[in-house]
Amino acid sequence: MTKKGLKNDLSTLIANIGENEKQNEIVNVKISDIYPNNTQPRKNFDEDKIISLCESIKKHGVLQPIVLKPDENGKYMIIAGERRYRACIMAKKEEIPAVIKNIPIKEVMEIALVENLQRENLNIIEEGIAYKNLIEKYKSTQEELASLVGKSRPYITNTMRLLNLSKEIIKYIELDKISPGHGKALLRISDEKKQVELAQRIIKENLSVRKTEEIVKNMLEEKKTKTKPKEKDIFIKDIEERLTNSLGTKVNISSGKKKGKIEIEYYTDDDLNDIIERLLEE
Repeated sequence: MTKKGLKNDLSTLIANIGENEKQNEIVNVKISDIYPNNTQPRKNFDEDKIISLCESIKKHGVLQPIVLKPDENGKYMIIAGERRYRACIMAKKEEIPAVIKNIPIKEVMEIALVENLQRENLNIIEEGIAYKNLIEKYKSTQEELASLVGKSRPYITNTMRLLNLSKEIIKYIELDKISPGHGKALLRISDEKKQVELAQRIIKENLSVRKTEEIVKNMLEEKKTKTKPKEKDIFIKDIEERLTNSLGTKVNISSGKKKGKIEIEYYTDDDLNDIIERLLEE
């Protein structure tokens, strides 16, 4: 979906909520009565952009009202417009124009998500956290979120999968040191230490996603070769064969450093009874 399409969807989403309550009237609200939504997807705000917006507000005022949700204490939580709120604080404004909407917190989060996506200021990790929160806390489905943000369901899945990376690699993605594509390739490595080592190599050598995928593939093939089962001792194989012939079913013997086990296969109760009789024969 295009940025324009997301903007239209956000306007529709906000406008369609609470139509029966006089919730589209613009009012001035004291800055001191407003607080941010601590569950909103955006965690990092560009200070330079806030400063620029502050200067614009000083000169032209707030051109677009923020959207607020009233709480039981007479205060207001921000639904949309936290950057304008921060810029107004910086500009030492006492009030800000706002639209008050008393809506469920799930819809607050949906609006915050779409608002941030339309401005293209969410990194992929913040986006994944937002999807995860909506799914785990508010029982949204991946299909619903895909429709909401104009993405495919696999995109939602793959974005959330990045949250399974080690914290260090997640930070690299947030700082744009490696791409989400690199992160997706690193997910195939289960060892966190090796994940981080390869991530650092990606940064140092400026490796492409394709090259990273090749390295990961080689690492997995090498691991598979190393973990290939050792050839059984000829003495063990001989015992397995003799037991198989004696009991009339497959027998497997596995041995370790301190203990081993014998596995005898059977498929029916009659097979089991027959095996027991043979083992108990004197």
